[in-house]
Amino acid sequence: MWRGNSPGGNPGAATEGTGGELGGQGNWGLEDAPGLLARASLPIVPAWPSPLASSALTVLLGALTSLFLWYCYRLGSQDMQALEAGGQAGGVSGGPRGCSETGRPSPGSSGEPGEGLRTEGLVSRRLRAYARRYSWAGMGRVRRAAQGGPGPGGGPGVLGIQRPGLLFLPDLPSVPFVPRDAQRHDVELLESSFPAILRDFGAVSWDFSGTTPLPRGWSPPLAPGCYQLLLYQAGRCQPSNCRRCPGAYRALRGLRSFMSANTFGNAGFSVLLPGARLEGRCGPTNARVRCHLGLKIPPGCELVVGGEPQCWAEGHCLLVDDSFLHTVAHNGSPEDGPRVVFIVDLWHPNVAGAERQALDFVFAPDP
Repeated sequence: MWRGNSPGGNPGAATEGTGGELGGQGNWGLEDAPGLLARASLPIVPAWPSPLASSALTVLLGALTSLFLWYCYRLGSQDMQALEAGGQAGGVSGGPRGCSETGRPSPGSSGEPGEGLRTEGLVSRRLRAYARRYSWAGMGRVRRAAQGGPGPGGGPGVLGIQRPGLLFLPDLPSVPFVPRDAQRHDVELLESSFPAILRDFGAVSWDFSGTTPLPRGWSPPLAPGCYQLLLYQAGRCQPSNCRRCPGAYRALRGLRSFMSANTFGNAGFSVLLPGARLEGRCGPTNARVRCHLGLKIPPGCELVVGGEPQCWAEGHCLLVDDSFLHTVAHNGSPEDGPRVVFIVDLWHPNVAGAERQALDFVFAPDP
């Protein structure tokens, strides 16, 4: 077998290189492989004595532990300050009493679904519970909304005409009438479903005379001459009404932005009789956009939002930010018949997905 020789011909130096290290300049043979492997597996000796290494590691762990405890203390202190500020400020409801066209008022509320969460403290606690379960990522605006008031800086909204009664989400574009392109898919789906939704209304309609008991599924009047039949009320599906209106329910199931999982979300038929009027009121939040699909629109009907007048058109949708002060009126004659629209609450297009998930958690319907 071939065996390398050292420069001096000494066989015993086969595994010794310059400096006697593995990988040096010496020569070796195959039978020396076990020895080379044994030397390669020797433990690496630390550059400092073991007691010194243990002491440095202990000091480092202690510093990291102290830093973590300090961070937890600061985070807890900030949360407590926010909660106390919310308690001192009282409730976040600030809109006038009354009802929008869809949603029943609760006693002592400003008349919108979701008004049970009346204090910033409760909203803040639910938001912190959400963050503990998931994350604070993307929650900047929602956190500011929970700690602030119903408008920018805790005061009224844009020019005093935007006054959401419960939750003002800051930095959202605010216009009384939202462009159709903002919710193009849902608008086109509802308009294409107009014949089916109109048939469903015909199946559940009645004379609206007020002299007979309310038919099954219809809610008591919000105001004289204002009736509604809801498929979703405050984030809850109404199964019996959905079964009676299969076309409308099918359209709702196809929407991408339907606010169906929290107390701000409603959907259903709204009927306004001739001579009826709903005076100025504001919705509970600017995080939603209310879509009105015109079904029966006689002459003399008017919708004024934020001082801007508009009118419905049969088979077409209007997107309304109902956190603005708005008024609804039917100034037609009794022979004109009722004004009928199908109303659906959609998410504001500039509310991000993480914010929607958090608001669904905070304002989830009571079990």
